[in-house]
Amino acid sequence: MYGNGPAGVNFRPPGCVLEGVDQPSTHDAEFVRALYARYGRSVLGRVLRLANGDYQRAEDIVQETFLRAWQHRDSLDADRAGPWLHTVAHNLVVSAYRRAQARPPEAELPEDGLPDGSEAELDRMLERWQLADAMRELRPEHREALIEVYYLRRTVAEAAEHLGVPQGTVKSRCYYGLRALRNVLEEKGVASP
Repeated sequence: MYGNGPAGVNFRPPGCVLEGVDQPSTHDAEFVRALYARYGRSVLGRVLRLANGDYQRAEDIVQETFLRAWQHRDSLDADRAGPWLHTVAHNLVVSAYRRAQARPPEAELPEDGLPDGSEAELDRMLERWQLADAMRELRPEHREALIEVYYLRRTVAEAAEHLGVPQGTVKSRCYYGLRALRNVLEEKGVASP
């Protein structure tokens, strides 16, 4: 985080430029600082109450509130912005609550770890994901041959017919594809040399 803004709000230091982001004028930054100095504590206090004391969530909502104030700086009057800020903060809390309610409830893990067999299933899923990722790095002709022979369980003759190449080419592509696959997995640290 940058700077030492009041009550945990951090501002970028002067001269810090973020590429691809509109740079606020000094007047705009001063406007937001003045708003925060005047209303920051009351907005944070209200959001803390609405967020049941979750300070981190409250800070995020207050930050989003003052970001929206900056986005609407042309239509806001600093002397009358309090009600607008409190309304925006309240609406953000309600929206966050609704998003949380729309998600399925998170399941608690048992004290003794994962249920029987689920750790092995997770390992299998991870291995499949790593293998699929490694397969994407193979040359297309090697990947096609390996898929035909090992995943679709076709014979070399069936794979050759399906791919439209001689049987010897399928065997060669499988051999070199497996070597390339092993090398990719070793580079990723999945397989040992």
